Amino acid sequence: MPELPEVETVMRGLAAVLEGRTITRAATNREGMRWPFPAGLVGRLTGARVEGFRRRGKYMLMRLSGGDSALIHLGMSGRMVARPRGANAPPPAHEHLSLETDDGTEVGFVDPRRFGCVDLVPTAAEDGHRLLAGMGPEPLEEGFTPGVLGAALAGKKTPIKAALLDQGVVAGLGNIYVAEALFRAGISPRRLAQTIPGARAKRLVPAIKAVLAEAIAAGGSSLRDYVQADGELGHFQDRFQVYDREGAPCPLCPGPPACQGVARIVQSGRSTFFCARTQR
Repeated sequence: MPELPEVETVMRGLAAVLEGRTITRAATNREGMRWPFPAGLVGRLTGARVEGFRRRGKYMLMRLSGGDSALIHLGMSGRMVARPRGANAPPPAHEHLSLETDDGTEVGFVDPRRFGCVDLVPTAAEDGHRLLAGMGPEPLEEGFTPGVLGAALAGKKTPIKAALLDQGVVAGLGNIYVAEALFRAGISPRRLAQTIPGARAKRLVPAIKAVLAEAIAAGGSSLRDYVQADGELGHFQDRFQVYDREGAPCPLCPGPPACQGVARIVQSGRSTFFCARTQR
């Protein structure tokens, strides 16, 4: 599933082609995706001017004239791709929502597995939407500090990896970037979350910020379906240090016999990659 860097990258790509433009045509090709499309979606999109974009966790919010925001979630296989009007290639299969603007740009929401969603919410009440309410702090904002993270983790007896995947603790993190951040911070994914406040949180917060910023700069990670808004792949997967590298040498270790390389365990049904020597 696309995580914060992928969603941020797609959102920036959409903003570059949609912000300030008027949606002259909107169309849906089915009744919905993960959930039904909201009543009147096409009518409320058609004729609206795109005022701006905001990301909250793994969700995009496209703010429209008239006071609505279109809330968009890519799900597991979703992608939003912009193309010029009249592009030679036909619209891709599984395109469930399409938009056209006054300058001829077309944007399609393609989602073969239909785990994505689109909804409408008053812009003034975005944070009260059922999918956003209760979400934790944004990790790239100044307000996300070691103290804030430590307070959220205090007393939690779950492994730190599971705690960081909880969107109520911190917004937008997923399996890839939690693994990479814990490696950079030298913290075992099996360590209990309640032991992180203090010195470990002071290492972990900068590691989270750094890995997310680097992933955004690289256009995110393309593993299966994810592409940027212009159709290009992301490239951060070429920089993974531990994620999906079971058995590979740890970048920080001298090799056997001191270190057997990147290990893989399963936590809460998800693969976790780490170095048992450097992450404690």
